[in-house]
Amino acid sequence: MQRDALLTQDELDFIQTMQHNPQLNVRDATSSLLVNGGSQIRDLLTRLAAHEQVTIQANFENQQMTFPLHLVEDEFHALHLRLGVPSIYEDGPLVRPWRLVLDEPVALENAKGQPGTMWVHEVSFKGVLLEVRNKTKAPKHFALWFSPSGYERIALRGTFEKETEQGFYAYQLSQDDKDETERLRQYILQQHRLTHPALHL
Repeated sequence: MQRDALLTQDELDFIQTMQHNPQLNVRDATSSLLVNGGSQIRDLLTRLAAHEQVTIQANFENQQMTFPLHLVEDEFHALHLRLGVPSIYEDGPLVRPWRLVLDEPVALENAKGQPGTMWVHEVSFKGVLLEVRNKTKAPKHFALWFSPSGYERIALRGTFEKETEQGFYAYQLSQDDKDETERLRQYILQQHRLTHPALHL
């Protein structure tokens, strides 16, 4: 190495390792939003986000993603707009929440983690399609835990809607806890990435 070099070979190797480490170069695309445009547009969006629910909608193929905008304060007490986890819809005769069809049904669990007789076949951020096993009657309401493989379990509260022709039971979800709702949306978004990788590059 030349005598007047600013960095040693070890330092150069370290910098190159940092540049090529995929974990260090991944940006969370949904965490922040840079609003280009006049200050009037920025001020309007900030005022609206502070008092109303503001969303950004993207349409592609036969699906829609609706991203909520949240107003957050940083450590310097400056306000920023941040994108939240989207709600995913599919178009058709009716616009309805995108449903994740599970490869294998997942049993809903009680608070102790014991599986019950209700098995999830499809899930959206608004509802679930369940199979009820062991000839038990489908309840009007349930409050159980959804534990898909590889993910932290998510509390679900459901109200019976209808029985399908295939003998499954559709339940509407009514999440009381915002954190649980966000975790369910995050899980569905992660699964949507796996199902539609070209949209999430």
